[in-house]
Amino acid sequence: MDQRMVLQAIEIRKSFQSGSKELKVLKGVDLEIKPGTLTAIVGASGAGKSTLLHILGGLDTPDQGSVHLDSTNIFSLSDDGLSDFRNRTIGFVFQFHHLLAEFNALENVMLPLLIARQDKSKSQEKAYYLLEEVGLKERLQHRPAELSGGEQQRLALARALANDPKVVIADEPTGNLDRKSSQELVELLMQLKREKGLTIVLATHNLEIARKADFVYELAEGQVSRKRPEELN
Repeated sequence: MDQRMVLQAIEIRKSFQSGSKELKVLKGVDLEIKPGTLTAIVGASGAGKSTLLHILGGLDTPDQGSVHLDSTNIFSLSDDGLSDFRNRTIGFVFQFHHLLAEFNALENVMLPLLIARQDKSKSQEKAYYLLEEVGLKERLQHRPAELSGGEQQRLALARALANDPKVVIADEPTGNLDRKSSQELVELLMQLKREKGLTIVLATHNLEIARKADFVYELAEGQVSRKRPEELN
């Protein structure tokens, strides 16, 4: 793996069976993610953006190829090893936030820390700090259903940051938000990138958001091509 990269995918291939047909979604995808950058992955609906992100994050396995995160080939790990590695090094933000409805905001952010066997009082302290950082310090005791869509996504982002991940993977995080909430979430991501050196890989169909990225990969017909943000139209 190139030591200048925090995340690298090599020759990723993935197919799905659709009835009697084989649907080839990824046909030899290579990409490199530099630390401290925001990389956008764009492409038409159904192009395979979510599939690619799930493979980059170790949530799905490729038919062929490898993913290296900080020099670790993640698919060389056992299932338990990968699960532990993923919890420690990768934060996820999805289009549908996947927050736990029965827990309040503070408890949702504490959960990854407790799973990682962190001290409860320290976990609570860190969760409070993260919620303050994403502008939710007045919402600590609110459950997800009591929050707006934008607030839910900011809560999901705070949860993704709980274990100080090497990479945050965001799959259409603004897909269900109105324009104002979308802008606020992207501005928050940019701020975290600047202030914390956060590495973010974000899939989006919104070219306005993609133009704010440092690097862009366009996924089409199962392969990616590198583009400059200003080339998007």
